Amino acid sequence: MTREQTIIRTSVFGIIGNIILVVCKAIIGLIAGSIAIVLDAVNNLTDALSSIITIIGTKLSNKRPTRKHPFGYGRIEYLTSTLIGFIVLLAGATAIFESIKSLISSTKDGNSAEYSVVALVVVGIAVVFKIIIGTIFIRNGKRVNSDSLKASGTDALMDSVLSFSTLVAALITYFASPSFSVEAALGIIIGLFIIKAGIDILKESLSSVIGERSDAELVKNIKETVLEHDEALGFYDLIINSYGENKKIASAHMEVDENMTAHEIHIITKHIQEDVFERYGVILTLGIYARENLSPEIKKDLERIISAFPEVLEMHGFFVDEANLVVSFDLIIDFCCNTPEQTISDIKEQIQALYPAYKFLVVLDADIT
Repeated sequence: MTREQTIIRTSVFGIIGNIILVVCKAIIGLIAGSIAIVLDAVNNLTDALSSIITIIGTKLSNKRPTRKHPFGYGRIEYLTSTLIGFIVLLAGATAIFESIKSLISSTKDGNSAEYSVVALVVVGIAVVFKIIIGTIFIRNGKRVNSDSLKASGTDALMDSVLSFSTLVAALITYFASPSFSVEAALGIIIGLFIIKAGIDILKESLSSVIGERSDAELVKNIKETVLEHDEALGFYDLIINSYGENKKIASAHMEVDENMTAHEIHIITKHIQEDVFERYGVILTLGIYARENLSPEIKKDLERIISAFPEVLEMHGFFVDEANLVVSFDLIIDFCCNTPEQTISDIKEQIQALYPAYKFLVVLDADIT
């Protein structure tokens, strides 16, 4: 079964299950006069809507690339996860609002819901069913790496907690007949938990939209694959852009001996790109750094100076153009450093004092991977 088929079948299962729960809970809630069960039914309706959104997002994300969007539509899944997060937030806010109204009304009038044994059984079955739905969604979401499925699964598990609280409140009302609405009081508490779940979903999906640090294991594997080739003397500046599941495009620099010919570089570059794509499905573009074999004293002095700056994580791309007396290199400076430009200025000033005849060009790199 393909990734798309897994997402769609899981979502369809969720839609059918939630619609059944909506009908049953709405009927029982209206008969019993229970605001909690009616709200639970509305919440299940939003779950069905979330699954529909997931299906639409999956279909759109698998559209073929176009001239306007040459990288495809894979990132639409991030947007559908964000939309589901907002739906969960709305469900939580609605639960709190209606629960407060019900609590005030029951306190003022002394009215409470009247539950039957059938109603209690149905709510109990709904709790078990929502746990099953949530577990299936999260398991399949992790298996095919779908944020939308995982978000819907989290929502379903939170709904099972809401349904369980409704069941507890119903049992208390059934046996104790309190003078206020226990279910409304619990509804407020559960509404807060639902809002927290919505915020967590939004944080994860929006973080993906903004751009996150690449997976450390994937970075490590790509670097090791490149350095398996003897011609590769160093590997730097890896940037991985994700355009949806299995749609990753990367760029990096590979250090080679300065005496290699363009023909030799072309051959080794092609071999590395093929290896990386076959193993990890990543389209890798490689730039070249030439390892300069002359002027070792300049590099040694530069490394000594840099060692006094703990915020500098790495120096690479070192090259001396003796014909034009230009020294160039890249520095990776930790994000915790608030003044990276000043660090570069200090380093340049010190090395310039030792070699006044040379011009020093420094590129500031970010600690991306």
